[in-house]
Amino acid sequence: MRTCPMLLYFFLIFMGRVISDPDPLQDYCIAETRNPQTVFLNGAPCINPINAAPSHFTTSALSKPGNTAANPLGFNVTLTNIRNLPGMNTLGLTMARVDIAGNGLVPPHTHPRASEVTILIKGSLLVGFVDTSNRLFTQQLREGDSFVFPKGLIHFLYNLDSKASALTISGLSSQNPGAQLASSATFTTKPSIPDEILKKAFQINGQDVSRIRKNLGG
Repeated sequence: MRTCPMLLYFFLIFMGRVISDPDPLQDYCIAETRNPQTVFLNGAPCINPINAAPSHFTTSALSKPGNTAANPLGFNVTLTNIRNLPGMNTLGLTMARVDIAGNGLVPPHTHPRASEVTILIKGSLLVGFVDTSNRLFTQQLREGDSFVFPKGLIHFLYNLDSKASALTISGLSSQNPGAQLASSATFTTKPSIPDEILKKAFQINGQDVSRIRKNLGG
């Protein structure tokens, strides 16, 4: 059976668009962050490797608790990036500290460019994700437990304890995983998604749309 050349071409193009971050072409590429970036790349330009130092591969960014009172859902995410950990540039990974207040919620969201594995350091969490057949996978985590969220799938983390805070550390398989909250992406876009679309999609009325937008800050 012969493969259509055009079909093979489009298959290769598609595969090129869904693969993870490209492999680095050198041992490391310490991000050059001192000068404004005028050319936008997948990553950042490198400093001269001769100037690499242990401090480029070290960060304390995840050592301090985040402010969970900064939003009504009671959570805070602190990420590593090329400014607080320049040695991570081009390595295809990110780390995150997630602080969740009592009964706090990291709401349903996706990372379009990364899978995520999280380990619960403190507290008790209910976590879960939804696959593309709308099947829900949930698990209650205790301290020391880990859970994997597949790339691009909607997932959440909920603190089951009404008083004690929870802490997780996550690793994500992209230098720039992205994060899109399902609710905000639907109701707080600029410009707004037309009301008629939201009313029909969610089987709600115009007042519901307005109330949800207001509650979400849209």
